[in-house]
Amino acid sequence: MTNNWAVFEKAEPEFTHAVQARFAQYPHHVLATLRKDGSPRVTGLNVGFRGGELWLGMMPGSMKARDLQRDPRFALHTNPGSDENMPDGDVRVCGRAVEILDPPELHRFAEETGEAHAFHLFHADLTEVVRTSVEGDELVVTTWRPGQPLRTLRRGNDDEPAHEA
Repeated sequence: MTNNWAVFEKAEPEFTHAVQARFAQYPHHVLATLRKDGSPRVTGLNVGFRGGELWLGMMPGSMKARDLQRDPRFALHTNPGSDENMPDGDVRVCGRAVEILDPPELHRFAEETGEAHAFHLFHADLTEVVRTSVEGDELVVTTWRPGQPLRTLRRGNDDEPAHEA
């Protein structure tokens, strides 16, 4: 079974809304893929949410597209922006990229998004979604994994061990 954005949204609608809102703050985000030799590659990327999917689109022949075709594992991190306090936190999505190769589906996506150039298109099969934020004096890490309950870990100052909320 694919763990697409719709599965995540159905399982945790409030958390999904917060994560998606954080992505909506900036058009460009950071994608990490694996190079042929196994070392990480970090590049910029625009993402979109349509039809219950998190979409990753990239230029034809781009190194990040080639990385994903060879090894679909990825991590996607929201743009940290310019506010050093990051009031809306920080989000990371991990998973496997599933390439869309069906010409009618690619054409439909291009029409819906206004994409006029050739592109590689992937949707995300999610393995983990993490939001890290600061609430008062606590660092709060909220994690969703398919088939597991939402987990929230809170950590105060250095004298206190982390604890689940």
